[in-house]
Amino acid sequence: MDQVEIFKALSNKTRLQILIWLKDPEGNFPDQDQYGFDNGVCVGQIQKKAGLTQSTVSEYLSVLQRAGLVKSTRIGQWTYYQRNEEAFAALSQLLQTDI
Repeated sequence: MDQVEIFKALSNKTRLQILIWLKDPEGNFPDQDQYGFDNGVCVGQIQKKAGLTQSTVSEYLSVLQRAGLVKSTRIGQWTYYQRNEEAFAALSQLLQTDI
């Protein structure tokens, strides 16, 4: 776990907001409900909710993925993202014991 990368990723308001949204995908992305959430949330849904360009949202998601905070699944032309809950558990442990 690269602590510096994690804290850099969390230092951006929109990236932090995306992580909060992904904590409750069903509640935050109702338009995707018909496709289910087994693989996460489609990047297009995240982009629509964030109101930013697709390239900006993709870059934000790449930063979160490099930090290990999200996982991606590619299905055809679509990429889906979900939180990496194991990383959040490790981060919580880090905060409780080392910082």
